[in-house]
Amino acid sequence: MLKTIQEKLATTNTKLVAVSKTKPIAQILDMYHQGQKVFGENRVQELVEKQAQLPKDIEWHLIGHLQTNKVKYIAPFVDMIHAVDSVKLIIEINKQAQKQERVIPILLQFRIAEEDSKYGLDISDAVLLLESEEFTTLKNIQVCGVMGMATFTDDKQQVKAEFQQLKRYFDLLKNRYFTQNPAFKEISMGMSGDYELAIKEGSTMVRIGSLLFG
Repeated sequence: MLKTIQEKLATTNTKLVAVSKTKPIAQILDMYHQGQKVFGENRVQELVEKQAQLPKDIEWHLIGHLQTNKVKYIAPFVDMIHAVDSVKLIIEINKQAQKQERVIPILLQFRIAEEDSKYGLDISDAVLLLESEEFTTLKNIQVCGVMGMATFTDDKQQVKAEFQQLKRYFDLLKNRYFTQNPAFKEISMGMSGDYELAIKEGSTMVRIGSLLFG
């Protein structure tokens, strides 16, 4: 299945993040030896344990909800944090990145789904953050784009509309705040059930787990 998905993505500008949460080291290694080098984890503890045991050229993405008190554990090595959904969290990531003398790439998570359980910013929250004086002092984070999760539904039109909403947020922020910043280029949307639709709507990064690992 990995090769099939890689071939589909090869014709697009989309990166595959293999979601390896709960999967054993052996399965991740097998996929690594097939050429997959980008993996996403939901839980900090699991990510830390796997990073210690697996090859050092793996690119690790934290894709799940992140509590501020857990940032310090992944700050030394994480390659990207997807679900950044509050000012408090951004400040903490910057603080821990500074301690490690590095810059951590992050994505702003937006709430585009109808379910109440989904985390994320509203566009007004993001504007307030990016226009705040505090934001200009944060030198150890790099905002690389946006992330969102569509509603878990069979209604493809609804999912499509939610992906289009996230793309509009990306375009608005790019045009207003990041026109001179080539790093702001990522739209992380699309999972196993809807990644092909997400790519059509502009996704640059899909997070696929069950399709790959079963």
